Amino acid sequence: MGRQLSPEQAAAAAMVAQAKERGLALTGPDGLLKLFTKNVLETALNEEMTEHLGHEKNRADSDRGSANVRNGTRPKTVLSDAAGEVRIDVPRDRDSSFEPQIVKKRQRRLNDVDEIVLSLYSKGMTTGDISAHFADIYGASVSKETVSRITDKVMAEMTEWSNRPLDPIYVAVFIDAIHVKVRDGQVTNRPVYAAIGVTVDGHKDVLGLWMGTGGEGAKFWMSVLVDLKNRGIGDVFFVVCDGLKGLPEVVANVWPLAIVQTCIIHLIRNTFRLASRADWDAMKRDIKPIYKAPNPEAASGALDELEVKWGKKYSAVIRLWRNAWTEFVPFLDYDVEIRTVLCSTNAIESLNARYRRAVRARGHFPTEQAALKCLYLVTRSLDPTETGRTRWAMRWKPVINTFSITFSDRWPAAETY
Repeated sequence: MGRQLSPEQAAAAAMVAQAKERGLALTGPDGLLKLFTKNVLETALNEEMTEHLGHEKNRADSDRGSANVRNGTRPKTVLSDAAGEVRIDVPRDRDSSFEPQIVKKRQRRLNDVDEIVLSLYSKGMTTGDISAHFADIYGASVSKETVSRITDKVMAEMTEWSNRPLDPIYVAVFIDAIHVKVRDGQVTNRPVYAAIGVTVDGHKDVLGLWMGTGGEGAKFWMSVLVDLKNRGIGDVFFVVCDGLKGLPEVVANVWPLAIVQTCIIHLIRNTFRLASRADWDAMKRDIKPIYKAPNPEAASGALDELEVKWGKKYSAVIRLWRNAWTEFVPFLDYDVEIRTVLCSTNAIESLNARYRRAVRARGHFPTEQAALKCLYLVTRSLDPTETGRTRWAMRWKPVINTFSITFSDRWPAAETY
């Protein structure tokens, strides 16, 4: 005796047998998958009609209160991510009061198609690329205009995201920029600034995206930080950045107690850019005592020694460190746990790597809005299972404990946070 099939397996077996009888392939424009999708949708729609009318087809009670009955079907073509274009017959009722839910009136795409379009767009594909992708893979016609309409739906979501309330206190805010090409008459490089905040619980979050022009100063940064403050951020312990012009002056006005810390990794990278590759190993050994110094005084002495050894050959390197000194030394006053997380913008570098992949795939964007939309969709697709967020929070627990002790006078009480 054969193995007992479940209802689902029996239905699938019947579909496969039917496909073989009709000479259908399992996949492809006219394959079994499309037939299966059609049958499932039509069965679901007919069940909805039965529930709507209160009786099966041709089984209405003579004494029922309503004269509404089935009134044939109407053809409709919907787009499915798995089966491409699928032609279905949607049941109708006599008084046109039936409102189907599985495939709503005027709905032409099944919901998962929109998510596929947004996912492909966030990976840097153009509207034309996505249209061609659906034609090649699904045998479905999705115009570039339709793709644009789908992606434009996210603009309202992006606006809501950009204005959402934020936490009142962040232990650190990391700010960095990525450059995108935007066609504004001619193609130009435009910086897009991203800010990541770390909460007192150790969770990180992308706080916002801002498009610049390349010549940002205090006025621009004031608008960015005031935006963050108006959304709820009342205090930040550290603002970590890479020498952004005008930012340190503005931070003091918006969050008077915040400390501006330059990114040590960027400082080291810029040092090597100014030095010959042949001197990199020696230079690495000589700058390490500066950023590993136990206190600012020791760091200053190490910088003086660097100048004695390399000042004549690489005066630009010494000038680089001295110009950044005010924003470089703050982290040297704190415990090693705080130093470790503040001495770089690595927290935001991984985000920028995802941004760059999408930007490289696009080449350039027709408008500022298109660029921001793409980067927002990348942000939206980050860490869908939240495993990365959980790992991050676990790594930050010792650091948060140190922060809570070091900044105990500004640490929020449990009942107010």
